[in-house]
Amino acid sequence: MNSYSVALLLVFAWCAAVPAASAAPARLKDLVGIEGIRENQLVGYGIVVGLNGTGDKRQTVFSAQSLTNLLRRMGVAVDPTAILVRNTAAVLVTATLGPFAQPGTRIDIAVSAIGDATNLQGGILVLTALKAADGQVYAAAQGSVVTGGFVASQGGSGKSLNHPTAGLIPNGAIVEKTAPSITPGKSIRLQLRQADFTTAARIAAAINQKFPEPAGPVARPENSALVVVETPAGFRSRLVEFLAEVENLTVEADRRAKIVVNERTGTIVMGKEVRIAPVAIMQGGLTVEIQTSLAVSQPASLSGGQTVAAPQVNVTAKEEKARNVVLKQGASVEELVRALMAIGSTPRDVIAILQNLKSAGAIEADLEVL
Repeated sequence: MNSYSVALLLVFAWCAAVPAASAAPARLKDLVGIEGIRENQLVGYGIVVGLNGTGDKRQTVFSAQSLTNLLRRMGVAVDPTAILVRNTAAVLVTATLGPFAQPGTRIDIAVSAIGDATNLQGGILVLTALKAADGQVYAAAQGSVVTGGFVASQGGSGKSLNHPTAGLIPNGAIVEKTAPSITPGKSIRLQLRQADFTTAARIAAAINQKFPEPAGPVARPENSALVVVETPAGFRSRLVEFLAEVENLTVEADRRAKIVVNERTGTIVMGKEVRIAPVAIMQGGLTVEIQTSLAVSQPASLSGGQTVAAPQVNVTAKEEKARNVVLKQGASVEELVRALMAIGSTPRDVIAILQNLKSAGAIEADLEVL
């Protein structure tokens, strides 16, 4: 059995082992996010120095220009067209600024070469300003680059591990400005990570049950992706405590029946809630094999003829006996899997059968092919 089939069988075995009971309740912390409390992406342009001849070559013009600009700010005037420094590399620096990040705290950064440098191993990133989408500087980055890979070559042979042109600098940036996060106030808006009307209604009901108010419900679902919560009067001055209690409430999330198929790896994932209408499946295979061989015709000596290669074509056809599966009303995924495995279906056969069942309207679920 190859790894392609093993991946499919493992997922099927998991589906067959899951009990028919409903899913376990999840915390609101895992289901929703608070509007205004979000991460922000930062990006900056810098140079890495100290490389062992693996930096940018002359073809990368902007790295030499960046180096001369850096030297000019330090009082050294250099013509960018008159230098050839292979120990520097132009890089893009990216980072994620968490909500309410305070000045002085450190964040991790990623460094990626944008020129023709071959290796950033052992390099040091020079002070780089990191900006957000609004163009303002929120962090400053500097430090030694950790690539987690290497490149070694000798005599025309080489060995490369991972991607030495990209690396990380743990705690390599210092936050210089408070992150642009919105502090929740009297009204809090909860955003569902997976929009669903049933889940939104259950979230509002759970919050209203936990925080009953004489004036009326404090939570109401606006739509399938948003629940608005009015802060109770007793928590107006203790907003953090209120949010801590809200995000630890448990709700059973409702999800649509879905089948995910990855044809490249042969992985199929589908839940127990997927139901199949009464249907008959017939599967067979027709194999056509064409073989061509060359027969060489050699003329007799001194006959004046020419050697000719005559192709010999042999066509054979083989058809397997059709195998059938009959599913009754309300058949589950477990029954479908067992039936397909019993008739010896391969992963690609199962994928084709699922697509045909969806086209025939026999599967009450969404089919997503990756």
